[in-house]
Amino acid sequence: MSEEILINVTPRETRVGVVENGMLQEVHVERASRRGYVGNVYKGRVQRVMPGMQAVFVDIGLERAAFLHASDIVRAPPPPSAEGAEVSPGAGNGHTPSISELVHEGQEIVVQVVKDPIGTKGARLSTHLSIPSRYLVLLPQARTLGISARIEEEAERQRLKEVLGSLIGEEGTRLGYIVRTNAEGQTAESLAFDVTYLGKVWRVVQENIAKAKVGERVYEELSLPLRSLRDMLNDDIEKVRVDSRETFDKVVKFVHKFMPQLDDRIEHYSGERPIFDLYGVEDEIQRALKKEVPLKSGGYLIVDQTEAMTTIDVNTGGYVGTRNLEETVYRTNLEAAQAAARQLRLRNLGGIIIIDFIDMTDEEHRRQVLRMLEKGLLRDHAKTTVYPMSALGLVEMTRKRTTESLERQLCEPCPACSGRGTLKTAETVTYEIFREITRAVRQFNTEKLLVMASPSVVGRILEEESVAVAELEEFISKSIRFQAEEHYSQEQFDVVLL
Repeated sequence: MSEEILINVTPRETRVGVVENGMLQEVHVERASRRGYVGNVYKGRVQRVMPGMQAVFVDIGLERAAFLHASDIVRAPPPPSAEGAEVSPGAGNGHTPSISELVHEGQEIVVQVVKDPIGTKGARLSTHLSIPSRYLVLLPQARTLGISARIEEEAERQRLKEVLGSLIGEEGTRLGYIVRTNAEGQTAESLAFDVTYLGKVWRVVQENIAKAKVGERVYEELSLPLRSLRDMLNDDIEKVRVDSRETFDKVVKFVHKFMPQLDDRIEHYSGERPIFDLYGVEDEIQRALKKEVPLKSGGYLIVDQTEAMTTIDVNTGGYVGTRNLEETVYRTNLEAAQAAARQLRLRNLGGIIIIDFIDMTDEEHRRQVLRMLEKGLLRDHAKTTVYPMSALGLVEMTRKRTTESLERQLCEPCPACSGRGTLKTAETVTYEIFREITRAVRQFNTEKLLVMASPSVVGRILEEESVAVAELEEFISKSIRFQAEEHYSQEQFDVVLL
């Protein structure tokens, strides 16, 4: 599989695209005015304790107070462990005490952002600090050694456990580590470099904590280009193309320091044509903002993102198949499963996701469709959990969300419909105007009325509702004048007393 990372840099915005076999699979956006906070560590102050929610609001210097749940607060450290799947620090400590026993209002506290502010919600915090490097994650309070569950071969897991155990022993450290998936097959020297690097970073963080004031950042996550390479650059990536000389130099320095064996993969793109245009990425981004996703067979998906969940509806569309209905439905669902997995990554959709496949009677077909969806999600960097297909053909799944979706990063609710996605018809607005006129003349004494509305509404009133207007004027004994306003939306109107 051919896989490339494209980095497009402009003065106020940086974008990273992941292209597999010529098709865009992921796109990440970071703007200078609105950099993400995930991974940053702050010194905060508890603003408000809410025993009923087992949580507190913490001031960390952002626009909105951030949210910290009792389960995300470090308590007694767990005993040293060398077992493992990827562990959650502090897990297994038994019953969570009352939030009032853990913190109090006004208390200073060091916290890390684990989820960016999304919509009206503030950032989500944890006091379980974690600092990632290329192959490891440092867990300062956990004193645990975990191996990523994605490293499945037992011999490799044991090797990594022994290598890291000896490195930690030599360092005499009391810090915990998780071995990341990227570490599979890496040498002891590579892991030793990361242990040393993380040790230095943690010492700097401790110094910053000691002198920081409330609301100050004591550790900042890497910028988008470097973060993307740290997390995604591996032997499968054929090329990393960067269209900014300054960012290219930073990337080369970063890769040479942490991944010297991949130095030759980095390339400066100096072509006249924008790099995202060259690969068709701009067009793919535009398509990812639409609800409808066409399938090659003629079917299509409808992707609908709401506050509570995202739904993906599968339709056969113009595909009629060549054999029978069950076969047609099966083929459409197989293609839809593959397309849905790609759309989740591309649009960065998270939380609860419901995929409504077309009903299938054959149990084996249902299994194959579910298997195709799971296969499509294997390369997804976000954690996903897929549940069995229901009797109605619905697949429930979750995808970890740490940042806003692509649509919510690039778009805002339509001012005309306030995000509903629909507008009142000209007919509906016409009758609202008639009611408002009747209400106004009963309340105020006036001789004439002026109605200002959109051209489509005024046009309909003067043409199709002229008889109704005449009857209304007779009923209220007033004259009514209508004026079209180009800048009014279809739902907007004003009734003015003259």
